[in-house]
Amino acid sequence: MVEQDTIRLLRECDSGVKMGIASIGDVLGYVSSPELKKLLQDSSEEHDGLKADLQGILADYNDEGKEPPAMAKGMSWLKTNVKLTVDGSDSTVADLMVDGCNMGVKSLSRYLNQYKAADKRSKDMAKRIISAEERLSADMRPFL
Repeated sequence: MVEQDTIRLLRECDSGVKMGIASIGDVLGYVSSPELKKLLQDSSEEHDGLKADLQGILADYNDEGKEPPAMAKGMSWLKTNVKLTVDGSDSTVADLMVDGCNMGVKSLSRYLNQYKAADKRSKDMAKRIISAEERLSADMRPFL
């Protein structure tokens, strides 16, 4: 049970980090503020580091991780592009990022509760990702 919950939690972390990286990439071209662009680039690099750490842990379990669900990716891409086509302001970018971060925090918190038997290392990884998402959300507030 421990290994099963551990792998499931790590897969959800992997999917979430990949979704975060893609979302940041989707909005970067619309950003005009150098400060906002730097925050997003720094967060993307942090997410890349988390992804690399996750891949290492998943490799220890001989697992390749999980891609974000196609429907979730498609809906996120559609929402982002529609909103930014109508209003490509930094405020809209920040709003989209806050929404995405909040969804990530909510989802990973749910998975932490669902996969209670997961090992400490995988739970710590989930908490690191949650912390990164909460930090990015807070960093976006001045741009709303």
